[in-house]
Parts: sequence; C-alpha cells; structure tokens
Amino acid sequence: MMIRTATAEDVPAIVALLMDDPLGAKRENPGDPRYATAFAAIAADPNQVLAVADADGEVVGTLQVTFTPGLSRVGATRATVEGVRVRSDQRGNGLGQQLMEWAIKEATTRGAAMVQLTSDVSRTDAHRFYERLGFVTTHVGMKLNL
Repeated sequence: MMIRTATAEDVPAIVALLMDDPLGAKRENPGDPRYATAFAAIAADPNQVLAVADADGEVVGTLQVTFTPGLSRVGATRATVEGVRVRSDQRGNGLGQQLMEWAIKEATTRGAAMVQLTSDVSRTDAHRFYERLGFVTTHVGMKLNL
C-alpha cells in the first residue's frame, strides 16, 4: 500500500469513499460534474494536497490537507485535515493511522505549526481514533451553510 497524490482518474473512487458512511450517503452525488471542477481547483492550488491510499492500483483510502498561512501564532501555517475516509472493507487494519501519520509528516515537512481537523459530532468512533493519535478537543466548531 502506498499513499500518493490523487489524480483526476481517482475522483470516482474518492467520491465512493465519501459516500461510504451514513453522512456522506446523504450529501454526495456520484457523476456530478462539480467533482471534476473541484478536483481541478485542488490540483492547481499549491496549498492543497488530496491524497489516496493505493493498494495495488485500487483506491482504499483518502484525505485532504489544506495549508493555511496566517498571522496569528507569529505567522504560523496550519495544516487542516479533511475528508478522511477508509474503504469499509479496509477499516480496522491501521490504514487510517497510516493516512494520518502521512498527513502529519507532510505538515511537518511544509513547516506547519499544527495539524487541525473537525469531525461531525455524530462520529464518536472517529473522535476516539483521533484522540488515540494525540489530537485534543480545544475549540467549538461552527458552520454556516450557504
């Protein structure tokens, strides 16, 4: 298994991973042309990394890391991890940990001061997973859907 930068050909498999849970099943729409537009924007942005876990040519996991430079914390860059998914038949074998360790290493390599993430309040298993990796709950997240 290797972790690599995603290609446009990986998009359908990534969307399938995003749909492979109760929340994603409600909000994703395979075949929608907006995925190609979004992928092009991600691929063109040097502050974005969309990665996949590739097992013999099959996408079995994914995550996205966004690097945000800022003035707070003495000009620190933050690495935000989003869209972490592991294919259901691959869960429980350490792949999620490998993906997160890869993201943390990528953040360190790029000089980020911290790695942050949000997780839906209903994802209690995910919360335990992130806590096992050393993440701590420090903030209240808020969103405004547009």
